Amino acid sequence: MLFRGKYQGASFFEMLEVDHPHLRPTALERPAADGGFIPGVPHGTTVLAMRFADGVLMAGDRLATEGHRVASRDMQKVYPTDGHSLVAIAGAAGPAVEMARMLRIELEHYEKIEGEPLELEGKANKLSQMVRANLPAAMQGLVVVPIFAGYDRRRRIGRLWKYDVTGGRYEEAEFEASGSGSLYARESLKKAWHPELTRAEALVLALQALTDASDEDRATGGVDLVRGIYPVIFHCTAEGAVEFSREEIEQTYRERVAIARRPVAAGA
Repeated sequence: MLFRGKYQGASFFEMLEVDHPHLRPTALERPAADGGFIPGVPHGTTVLAMRFADGVLMAGDRLATEGHRVASRDMQKVYPTDGHSLVAIAGAAGPAVEMARMLRIELEHYEKIEGEPLELEGKANKLSQMVRANLPAAMQGLVVVPIFAGYDRRRRIGRLWKYDVTGGRYEEAEFEASGSGSLYARESLKKAWHPELTRAEALVLALQALTDASDEDRATGGVDLVRGIYPVIFHCTAEGAVEFSREEIEQTYRERVAIARRPVAAGA
């Protein structure tokens, strides 16, 4: 479909705002009964990101909830937005997934128009604009609080940002978590994070943090060995964004996390 209109810039999101506002993704426009959480809307829970020696790692559990009910045990909360950046979503599931997909289209559109990819900090700014545009829905209870991370090819380092509901963005030098179990995930990361983590060590730390969060927060899924459900985890380095395989996550969890958490028998 060819778009012709007033807007001539490189932003797909702004083009929809100016020329085709009826096509812009919108959240549900019904007020919350109590001014906060809207019953019946699935919410994604815990996601996290951290820097490691070669770049950044981003992880999210798979559970989505509707109040005290499980809405989905298999939700994806981490998405690659282009070859060298990632977004993790927490909050109202529908608008959050919509925002992640729109960011990917936005970055693809910019690169096609300008002939080169946007700088990593510019990508973080684009997401900030989208979070700000969601503020009216957030005031009705459809809050989206993402984390953005990627590999800065100009600076040759991994970088990550957190956001608030108004679109404010804040760069973090070490790690960050968002969602209902974020407090427990951050406390877990704080105990073992250091800037020279290897890829394998960062994977162990992410699994430990999600497992700790699932112990304390009923809305966080963690690892489900019975059903074979594991977190979605990506790492992003100079070579690009790559998803950890299910087999590697399972093996790492069984060998490094589950064993470490096994209770010691009395008298041992």
